[in-house]
Formats: sequence, structure tokens, C-alpha cells
Amino acid sequence: MNSPINLTGSALLTDLYQLTMLQGYHESGMEETAVFEFFVRKLRPGRGFLMAAGLEQVLEFLQGLHFPPEEMKWLASTGRFSKEFLARLEMLRFTGDVHAMPEGTVFFPNEPILRVTAPIAQAQLVETRLINLLHLQTLIASKAARIVLMAPDKLLVDFGLRRAHGAEAGLLAARASYIAGFTGTSTVLAGMQFGIPLFGTMAHSFVQAHDDETLAFEHFAHAQPDNVVLLIDTYDTEAAARKVVALAPKLERGGIRIRGVRIDSGDLADHARRVRQILDAGGLKHVTIFASGDLDEYVLRDMLGAGAPVDGFGVGTRMDTSSDAPYLDCAYKLQEYAGKARRKRSEGKQTWPGRKQVYRSYDAAGRMAADVVTVEEDAQPGEPLLVPMMRAGQRLAAAATLADIRSHAAANLARLPEPLRRLQEPYAYRVEIASALHKLAEQVDRNSSS
Repeated sequence: MNSPINLTGSALLTDLYQLTMLQGYHESGMEETAVFEFFVRKLRPGRGFLMAAGLEQVLEFLQGLHFPPEEMKWLASTGRFSKEFLARLEMLRFTGDVHAMPEGTVFFPNEPILRVTAPIAQAQLVETRLINLLHLQTLIASKAARIVLMAPDKLLVDFGLRRAHGAEAGLLAARASYIAGFTGTSTVLAGMQFGIPLFGTMAHSFVQAHDDETLAFEHFAHAQPDNVVLLIDTYDTEAAARKVVALAPKLERGGIRIRGVRIDSGDLADHARRVRQILDAGGLKHVTIFASGDLDEYVLRDMLGAGAPVDGFGVGTRMDTSSDAPYLDCAYKLQEYAGKARRKRSEGKQTWPGRKQVYRSYDAAGRMAADVVTVEEDAQPGEPLLVPMMRAGQRLAAAATLADIRSHAAANLARLPEPLRRLQEPYAYRVEIASALHKLAEQVDRNSSS
């Protein structure tokens, strides 16, 4: 029986061609320093900006990069690799440098958000997992940020674990949405692992398991006296709201106060209006209304724009799968090797060569005005967005707290140009490619073989 593998930390969680290329580099004696950068080529329809996330998991992965004995034994058994190469692979550790935009930074196409500088075998090997980690959390954080912009003063809870694309995806979606400004998550492990506030109510099955809906409410209230949020749409939403009003005095006499009700189906805005009237007339103005069920930024915009009296939202499937834009056109590409700038010229997938920096300028109101992408040594006015994170394989500072990351994200959202704060498109934020970068690309093209 095979020994259990740490799936998310395993160096084998990669594409085969990373290892075959590494053997090619090894046999060719290619060990010079390489520079790779992660960036997004273009925005998906409906997106005006992206939010960087996933850096912490990338740094953890790089720090722990190695091939344990059981993985080396299996690699040897495949017959694909030479003994000399495997011996070298067994000693591989990440000893490079990392520059990156801090998590929560808003960014745009053609802007590198992470740069790896390391011996080429190290920098190449980590490509697949780095893209995997950055893509997922950036995708979800970007979707969540749009939801936060539509409901900035509302309770927002991630409800998406059950329909996320796997366990790690659901867990990291809770983290990414919290970074973007969500209040918390229903994913319990995210509370333990990341310290994210947990929220939860009850399921329809709890009500269905009782012969009487009021009795179900009463049992739940006694089981969770400090968190009484009752799901009222199992049968008849408005009738259940009246049952809540009737039950409230009895619970109050026992020292239990109903905090809220949840509506999960039907015309949520219409039900919320009717329920609000019933609760207010019954003296329960303090009871909040929480809505869930196929929500996203567009639904929230329309509901709140119509004045729906909803205090909070549970957002699940559409956020945790980023259903309207389920992937990013992102890449991690070689930009320099052995001290020479390199450039991919494939049709439709050209890259800008060399080590780069992104500078951001702001208008008089403090809103983002324009970005400039240029070569690292070409200082420009504005704020440089890529900062050192690792040197010689070691982190330069302790991991940022989620509270600090959330604050950084909130500050970035507050500085968005007004059209990007709405769901207005098309709006093209200005990203300039500096003349120094154009010149370097022309030079690389002249010097490279066809």
C-alpha cells in the first residue's frame, strides 16, 4: 500500500513536462538564473479589474519545496528519468527571490503580479502550482470584490463550499472572498485555519424533520440560543414569518432573542418586503433579513437598487465558481535567462521581455489614474507595486495578517475609478507600456533567432 501523500504540498502536483524539461536542462548543463513572471493577458468579459490573491500559499509552497523519499522512489519506478537527474532532483530546494504585488492589490492585464528569480530548474518546476494557486484565489477575490462594491454595508457570507471545485478550492475561496471584504464564511475549516469569522443558520431538512414548523424553530432556538437565525421559506415564507412573530415572546421569556430570518427561494426582494412588514408589525424590528440562493453582484445590485430590505447575503455557487467568468487568461512566462532578456512571440501570446515593475499614479481625488509597466531599472513617477517577498529562498518578513490584507484590499477598492466601482462596461483603465520596455522588446526581437 502506498504511503499517503501531502497532496497540496507535493512537488509532484505538477505537469509532466516540468520534470522532462528539468532533465533536459540538467543534461544540457543549463543552471543559470531565470526570471519568470505571472500575469494576466486580458480580462474576461464583464471584468474591469482583478484583485491579486494567493501569494501566501505560493510562498508556503516555495519554502517547503522538496521531493520526499516516497516520491523519489515512485519517480525512479517510472523509468523516465536518469539516476543522475533523480539524485539532483532529490536535493532540489527553492533558493530564489520573489517579488510580488501584496495580496489585495487591484491590477490589470499585462501587469506582472509575481516574479520568480532562481536557477532555471527551480523557477521552471514551480510553474504549474504557482499558476494553480494564484489563478484560483485571484479569480474568486476579483468576483467577491465586485459583490462587495455592490453591497458595501451589508453582511456578506461565503456559502459556496458545497459546489466549489474540490476541497482546496472551497477552502481557498473562503480566504479569497474574505480578503476582498466579505464578512465571513460558512466553511468551518476556514475558521480554524485562517481565523475567518463563521456564520451559519439551519437547513430545510431541520424543518422538514419536524411535524410542526414552529416546533422546529423552537428546538433550533434552544439549541443555538445565541445565534437564532431561522430559515422561513421551507413551505410558505410569509406564514412562517408570522409563526416567528408568535414564537418570539415565548422565547424572550426564556432569555432567547431571535436575531434574524433567512429566505432562500422565490422572489427574494418581494418576500423580503412582505416579511419585513410582518416582523415590524409584530414588534420584531430588530430581527434582520438574510437572503441566499443563486446570488451574485448583478442580483445584489438589482435587489438593493430596488430598495429590498435585506440586511445580509449568503453568496455561494456563482462566486465560488466565478460562474460568469470561470477562468483567467493567465500565464507564468520566462522573461530572462542567463542575464539575457527573453521574449515569446507566439501569435496572440506575445510577452514583454525582461524584469519589470509596475508604477501606479493617482488623480487629485486619490483615485487610480493610470499604470505604467516598464523594465525594473526604469524608475517612473508613482507607486511601485511589486515589492520583495523572498530572498535566497527565505521570506523577508512574517506573513501578513488577514486583517492587514483585508485593509489593503479595502483601500484599493476605495481608490478605484468610479466606472470600475459600478458594473459598467466597457471601461478600459489606462495601462501604458513604457518606451524602455518597447525598446527592449525590439532589441530582443533583433537578436533572437527566428
